[in-house]
Amino acid sequence: MTAIATTATVPAAKTPLATKIGRGITGFVVLFLLFDAAMHLANPDFVAQSFQQQGFPAYAALVTGLLEVGCLVLYLIPRTAVLGALFQTAYLGGAFCANLRIDAPLFSSMLFPVYIGVLVWAGLYLRNAAVRTALGVDILAKR
Repeated sequence: MTAIATTATVPAAKTPLATKIGRGITGFVVLFLLFDAAMHLANPDFVAQSFQQQGFPAYAALVTGLLEVGCLVLYLIPRTAVLGALFQTAYLGGAFCANLRIDAPLFSSMLFPVYIGVLVWAGLYLRNAAVRTALGVDILAKR
């Protein structure tokens, strides 16, 4: 009679610290961007005023919120995470340009989408070994 391995007899693989940190960064970014998307979809007065100040029509908030949710869904699905990160980066590039148009303060407003974009990629880099390999820069590889 042969013994069948069960989850109770096979020790679970330890999750590397970098993966845990990457998941934490990703969780923070996703929560922030979900809140941002919800604000665009709800379109309260201050959001509508902000869009008008930047020269965008009122309906742009809804389109922006839907686009942001779509990017996040792609980013959260492991098989499409890289595509989601690319789309999210493009979305954040548009946010940067919108801030640039109105001459927003550099470090607090204009560069904020860039900070979020860096966190999007940092989270993906740390939690996904295939991304590290594809980039050719794997600082976490065991030597």
